Amino acid sequence: MEINMNLKLALKVHDLDNVATIFANDVVAGDEVEMHDKKGHSQIIDVLGEVPYGHKIALQDILVDEKIIKYGEEIGVATKDIKKGDYVHVHNLDSTRGRGDLKGEVVL
Repeated sequence: MEINMNLKLALKVHDLDNVATIFANDVVAGDEVEMHDKKGHSQIIDVLGEVPYGHKIALQDILVDEKIIKYGEEIGVATKDIKKGDYVHVHNLDSTRGRGDLKGEVVL
């Protein structure tokens, strides 16, 4: 796997993930990030807004109520439609983990 050092980096950890974590500072709308996965695949993603270091971007369009998957695990659901390249965080994601108010959920 060859990494273009001129592009900003994002990592997708699991095949099921529909988000990737940004590993670059000062990512803003119009930037391109190079997403890499564990299998050595890469993809250029056009970023649609400001994304802080260590935060998530969508790797595909995600519809409202669709699961957000990171590290192969559901971390929440989309509270609005999210476009590929959008910042994914509490403004468009409702956590489904450790809340204790969801039916059948076990809180440790």
